[in-house]
Amino acid sequence: MAMPSPRRLFTVDEYYKMAEVGIIKPGERVELLDGEIVPMSPIGSPHAWCVKRLIEIFAPLIGMIRLSVQDPLRLGARAEPEPDVVIVRADAPEDRHPGPAEALLVIEVSDTSIQTDRGRKRLMYARAGIPDYWIVYLDSDRLEVYREPSPRGYRSAALLSRGNTVSPLFAPDIAIDVATILGRVRTEE
Repeated sequence: MAMPSPRRLFTVDEYYKMAEVGIIKPGERVELLDGEIVPMSPIGSPHAWCVKRLIEIFAPLIGMIRLSVQDPLRLGARAEPEPDVVIVRADAPEDRHPGPAEALLVIEVSDTSIQTDRGRKRLMYARAGIPDYWIVYLDSDRLEVYREPSPRGYRSAALLSRGNTVSPLFAPDIAIDVATILGRVRTEE
């Protein structure tokens, strides 16, 4: 009986070296999750429009925060996901990608990637201490809000739908209508 080969996990430095030498092609949609290079799903229209709505919602706060859109978030030596939106502290250093200390809120927009966003990424963000993690789950027309990170996951979860509002932890006085995030009600074609 053959034993399975151990997986080879990569560091962020090795990941960048692979891109530098052409192993990872320019424009190839991948991200590094716990040392594993994982393909990212193509961005469909509903996903893209939701990201645009999130930018419009948070843009008035620029100056107090920075918006990082579909850019790397360095979580450690073996993890650099590319969340759809990260609200970053305004004073974040510009000589590197933001890390957990600069990330105030991470948002993933999910249609085909819900298992990864709810499973692997949610645990990664919690272990890194990201205080506020939202998943906009387009197929279920709801917003999932995770808070109180711990090494074992988030201790607080809320499922919000149209008619609810949500306030980011970094700006508790701001109430965002969940329907604004979700956009028009999607109809089956």
